[in-house]
Amino acid sequence: MVIDSDGTKLGVISKAEALNKAHERGLDLVEIAPNVKPPVAKILDFQKFRYDESKKEQAAKKHARDVSLKEIWLSPRIAEHDLNTRLKRADGFLNEGDKILFRVKFKGREMAHLEFGFQLLKKIFNQFGDKITIEREPKVEGRSITAIIGRSKGGPKTNNQETSNGITK
Repeated sequence: MVIDSDGTKLGVISKAEALNKAHERGLDLVEIAPNVKPPVAKILDFQKFRYDESKKEQAAKKHARDVSLKEIWLSPRIAEHDLNTRLKRADGFLNEGDKILFRVKFKGREMAHLEFGFQLLKKIFNQFGDKITIEREPKVEGRSITAIIGRSKGGPKTNNQETSNGITK
């Protein structure tokens, strides 16, 4: 199957005939879909085709964003103000599209009361509400408890709005 430079279908013709038509117009014969029966080829300017493809790739890279994992450390005995400060920072990371790893670190005898870490993470999840999705449930890893959260798909994307729980979006 051969397609002309203006998009009209020329039908199934021999390779020699297609090359001849492309040569008459001063263009190239480019195989677009080689794996179909019959293979699809198009008569076009190959240099312009390569240029357009590179521009499409550049545009795709420009709009693509790497999602990085930001880590926030907490203590099971963290003060309320310090927790709010960390949550504001976490909210900023979520608005940028990053995922967050919360790590509650335990020291010494704090290891006897791991439930304080789980309660702290539950409190954090409740404060964010439906704005987040829990990517990985809290689990104990050595002397810390870790959990990963990300922005929920249907979450609001507006900035500088105050929510009912006091976290600025």
